[in-house]
Amino acid sequence: MHVWKFGGTSVGKPERMHSIRSLVTADAGRKIIVLSALSGTTNALLSIGESLKAGQEDEAAEKVEHLKAHYDSFVRELYKTSEGLAAGQQIIENEFSFIRSLVRIRPFTLKQEKELVAEGELLSTQMFAAYLNEQGEKAVLLPALEFMRIDADGEPELDVIEQKLRDILKPHADKQLIVTQGFICRNPRGEVDNLKRGGSDYTASLIGGAIRADEIQIWTDIDGMHNNDPRIVKGTFPIRELTFDEAAELAYFGAKILHPSTITPAKMRGVPVRLKNTMDPEAPGTLISDKKAESLPSESSVVFKAVAAKDNITALYIHSTRMLNAYGFLRRIFEIFERYKTPVDMLATSEVSVSVTIDNTDNLAAIQAELGQFCQLEEPDYDQTIVCIVGNFSADHPGIASQVLKSLEGIPIRMISYGGTENNISLLMHGKHKAEALNALNAGLF
Repeated sequence: MHVWKFGGTSVGKPERMHSIRSLVTADAGRKIIVLSALSGTTNALLSIGESLKAGQEDEAAEKVEHLKAHYDSFVRELYKTSEGLAAGQQIIENEFSFIRSLVRIRPFTLKQEKELVAEGELLSTQMFAAYLNEQGEKAVLLPALEFMRIDADGEPELDVIEQKLRDILKPHADKQLIVTQGFICRNPRGEVDNLKRGGSDYTASLIGGAIRADEIQIWTDIDGMHNNDPRIVKGTFPIRELTFDEAAELAYFGAKILHPSTITPAKMRGVPVRLKNTMDPEAPGTLISDKKAESLPSESSVVFKAVAAKDNITALYIHSTRMLNAYGFLRRIFEIFERYKTPVDMLATSEVSVSVTIDNTDNLAAIQAELGQFCQLEEPDYDQTIVCIVGNFSADHPGIASQVLKSLEGIPIRMISYGGTENNISLLMHGKHKAEALNALNAGLF
């Protein structure tokens, strides 16, 4: 069985839903189809929530009716028969009746906001499953809220998901197409929750890992993961094969095509992930697996795979002579970051100083206050960017660092991380140098 995920742009227009039906029925294989909300819907629902939190009930109600008008128009073009249209219109009426009920609740809490945002996926999947049934396909809608679970820390419970999926799938052995929602789940209290933005990729990987799928396919609007950011750099090209570790590094450090969490469940269960393009289904895309790509003899010197960049980074500089010949000092520092649930991206140390980067500054003042009790702190550097170069950087390849640094001559670099893995070199610089750096690396490495 395969798991195929389609994002918001892939289902954003009726004709694209028609195309997805053609794609998923082109071969006889059994599939679980994971859908995001229609493009623009999640932002529209979040905007309704913001109006409600600001006490602007009339404004929120207007936004609801504006969004409903879009869906009314959408279903008129999606379905081909009067019976199909009636089914689609009933879905719209039911879900928007619930949305209107949320708008009337006072106070509007985080619980209601999560229920509101979940409506995007509930709408798209019901509409698509009804369309498949209208067209005579053997399809069934499988509500993600019946099997997708997260724990108190917001982490998916893969074993629970696996057991629930196994039980829920048993009655549907005759169905070739199984449609479900990305992004949404239930928390330990049984409330509607979500896997954060971009979480539909994560859903597909969790399902693929849970059922030990033959392959997970992430369908988007670009032909695989590129060797650099095509929005900034001209002449980029898709990478045909990546290892799980390489893809995870690129996703975490800014490759927008893939949600950073996606790789973990697939890697745990050894399920390959393929990135495909809905606009060009014949393109091979990118295959991510645990197999290192075999280089041709003429390509044996090619060790650089791709470059990505992560913005909005803050760098902290910590100094203390107590570090000298001391043990336990770094533990004490990182316990503070752990206490405030603030991950560290990069780390550099010397005899008496530590430099770290973070991308979440919500608790920065509290972290600085605790660090200041036993360290001296410089003023943080804001608006930084981490540029990540991914490839095969084993000890057998000399001159890797020199090639990277030579490409970046004239660009100030604040931190370097090299050697933590054989897949990654990370460089910290001010965000204003990002475009120049990406273009320079493209010219110097590829």
